[in-house]
Amino acid sequence: MGDDATAFATLYARRHPLIRAYLRRRLGSHPDVVLDLVAETFAQALERRAQFDPGRGSASAWLIGIARNLLIDAARHGRVADASRRRLGMERVVVEDAQLESIERESGSELERALRDLPADQRDAIERHVLADEPYAAIAHGIGRSEQVVRKRVSRGLATLRRRMENSA
Repeated sequence: MGDDATAFATLYARRHPLIRAYLRRRLGSHPDVVLDLVAETFAQALERRAQFDPGRGSASAWLIGIARNLLIDAARHGRVADASRRRLGMERVVVEDAQLESIERESGSELERALRDLPADQRDAIERHVLADEPYAAIAHGIGRSEQVVRKRVSRGLATLRRRMENSA
């Protein structure tokens, strides 16, 4: 990813809807917390950009990992971490209720639209594994298939979503 501010701005523009939708799906109706987590996710990504290794996975997977860890920490500590945002001198995002409602509608529809366009087996695998954090083994047992089949469905679905996002940006 390097130090190029333009490259990071492009990453943010392309991936923030995915991260926002991921967090919204996990948190439900807490758009203010979602926005705080999105901001901290990208602040940490900016601080740690030199640690990104495309050989270990996509930028989307890396960002979802950061968001997931922040979400777990927020649940554990009862607040959203903001250390990276403060170190970078970023102010907290303050949004009015009407804007929060608009963001929430938009976030849900983006993810739902993207998932709806996938084959049902891939959509179900992604919803259960990526969005609901259900282990591959539990999904496989529930649908009467092997873990390898479930992994392949998740992989294919995410690859399709990634291609669509890259083509739409």
